[in-house]
Amino acid sequence: MSESCTHDCSSCSSSCGERKEPQSFIEKTNEYSKIKKVIAVVSGKGGVGKSLVTSSLAVKSNKKGYKTAVLDADITGPSIPKAFGLKERATANDKDLLDPSVTQTGIKVMSLNLLMEDETTPVIWRGPVIGGTVKQFWTDVMWGDVDYMFIDMPPGTGDVPLTVFQSIPVDGIIIVTSPQDLVSMIVGKAVRMAEMMNIPIIGLVENMSYIECDCCGKKINLYGESKLEKVAAEYGVEALAQIPIKPEIAAACDNGTVEMCGDEEWLEKAFAAVEKKTADK
Repeated sequence: MSESCTHDCSSCSSSCGERKEPQSFIEKTNEYSKIKKVIAVVSGKGGVGKSLVTSSLAVKSNKKGYKTAVLDADITGPSIPKAFGLKERATANDKDLLDPSVTQTGIKVMSLNLLMEDETTPVIWRGPVIGGTVKQFWTDVMWGDVDYMFIDMPPGTGDVPLTVFQSIPVDGIIIVTSPQDLVSMIVGKAVRMAEMMNIPIIGLVENMSYIECDCCGKKINLYGESKLEKVAAEYGVEALAQIPIKPEIAAACDNGTVEMCGDEEWLEKAFAAVEKKTADK
């Protein structure tokens, strides 16, 4: 393998070994799409609220007047359409491209669940097919003008995150975690993958941080003491927010009304970090 290559050169032509710069695998969008900033929301494990953070940041971006979109890259576990109450299937247009679905407040969304006849049908595909689908969501959807696109990633550091980081010009990632014991190791995997792929880290968001007592307002650490500040310091990244456990938040996602949730304090700081760290790109 050539030092300047990012793949196995054994079956390539002789010119491959003569490259002086690494080969780029970034895919271009179609001529009808202009996407300015791309933010990926990642997690080292499932069930930490990554889709909640993705959809909430998109809502905040839209409320601030930015043209906003969400690309649901969690092909085998898509939940973005449900959070926004989207049920109609996406359709192709006369340009041989897919039109994204649009939420009540104008956020553009593409997800595999918007292409399935039954949203409960399992996706039993191998990695290359899943990765190809994610790339098509980038290249074959008529996104139009978008200021901020948020990508809801599947958990872990497997095929889809690798496809996204190699194929889509990601401007930064937000890592979502929880207060449980293995958080440092899990965050470490996400941080190191981003570093290896040369993707800037915007910061950490801790979900399910605490619950507030209805009687006295005291914060109860249901899953143990928060490790957000400690882990952020360990990896040299910014701690952006702690999201409490609130029944109304869960209900909004389940009922498809995430756009109707009030602006929580954590949204302000987290989205401000997105604006600040992508401003000079």
